[in-house]
Amino acid sequence: MRGVIDKNGEQFAYVLGNVLYTLDDEPTGRVEGDFILDLAGNRMWRVVGDAICSLDGTETIGFLGGAAPPNV
Repeated sequence: MRGVIDKNGEQFAYVLGNVLYTLDDEPTGRVEGDFILDLAGNRMWRVVGDAICSLDGTETIGFLGGAAPPNV
């Protein structure tokens, strides 16, 4: 599991496997290659390393945190 952290350091989602979840444990999208897609398969954000950016790369949305140990 990896937290999704906004620019202010607040976690607003997490990724488990390749599925993106809200903090209320609702699936909201997935990570596929260099993109985060919504549930309909539309590209929402670009992933560049651990950074999450707008599709055109002009805005930083946030970052993927480090992987949590199993069973956390």
